[in-house]
Amino acid sequence: MSENSESVKKEPMTDEERLALCQKLDQELDDFINGLERKRYTDGWSEDTWEEEMDKHPFFMKDTPADGELSPLAEGLAKLKYDPNENTALELATNYKEDGNFNFKHKNYRLAIMGYTEGIRIKCGDAEMDASLYNNRAASHWQLKNYRSSLADSEKALTYNPKHAKARLRAAKSALEVAKYDTCIEHCQKILEETKDNTEVTELMKKARKKKQLLERDQRKKERDASAKSKQKETVVKAILSRGIRVSNCEDEDDLDLAKLEPVLPGAHDAIVHVEDGILKWPLLFLYPEYQMTDFIKACPETVPLIDQLEQLFPAPWDERGEYRKDSVNVYFEGYDKMPHVIDSKEQLGNLLVLKYFELKAGTPAFFILPRGSKVERTFLESYI
Repeated sequence: MSENSESVKKEPMTDEERLALCQKLDQELDDFINGLERKRYTDGWSEDTWEEEMDKHPFFMKDTPADGELSPLAEGLAKLKYDPNENTALELATNYKEDGNFNFKHKNYRLAIMGYTEGIRIKCGDAEMDASLYNNRAASHWQLKNYRSSLADSEKALTYNPKHAKARLRAAKSALEVAKYDTCIEHCQKILEETKDNTEVTELMKKARKKKQLLERDQRKKERDASAKSKQKETVVKAILSRGIRVSNCEDEDDLDLAKLEPVLPGAHDAIVHVEDGILKWPLLFLYPEYQMTDFIKACPETVPLIDQLEQLFPAPWDERGEYRKDSVNVYFEGYDKMPHVIDSKEQLGNLLVLKYFELKAGTPAFFILPRGSKVERTFLESYI
């Protein structure tokens, strides 16, 4: 510039001029976009194949394609991010952590877990990185309500960094969810050693202690019930042995267990033989071969004549001919000799159970009821010949 030339000083833009320029640029961009060819985009990834397509994408590809060829860009990106020859162990772990963080932020928690897991497998040797990877994976498990896995990962993070506050708090919360109340309380106490006025942790510890008390109370009740049930079993077994009742599948007295006396009929599991005031009360099964019908009695005292039970059952709604009455039927049991044996229904149940050839099966005395002198009765008896 010559000495005589005058320098031109540019005046700054006013706010009005700057606003006008921005509006002009925005309008030019809108006009450009509107002028583009309108075409429906059809080249996106479908819901069914997005994972496969993602693996083929240069930014996400980690394995060599089946044909063994990679584009230069894909090969370069793969080496840049995942190749152990191009990255240190810490850099690889960092890359996988970033992948996990990206998916976590987008609520893809399962994909986030995969990313953190890959980072953990690197074994980078950096305690802070390993603690962060385990803590972040614990957070992903927490979001999926995988509380046991969340607890395990949180505690693993603490082995690398015992001062990791987030891992400690999540460990306490996860322990509470899986009813490990002592573990929860222990983690809470360690947090309160550092921050005594932590209201959230204080309330969490109170809740854990309350639940622990309730669990211990329920456990004591369960143990008392089990003890009472065990005594009841012993009483029942002794009563059966003292009466000389033969039980199926029992070689000797020591082989008799209450489990062999449980009824096998659907819905009859709570009708097992029991003792009340020194009297055995039995479940009973009455079978009517003619109609393929049954009656089930839940608790018949051994001191009651069998005919009293029949009196309550007859007349039966299915007996249209009126052939089933307490004084017009015969009652049989099938003995361990595989033959039918007629009984006197006026006898008490307890006396019937000690008859020769009687054998108790499935803890339920069973009796066949047939009209006396009928064709049905003759057919029933002939079936055993």
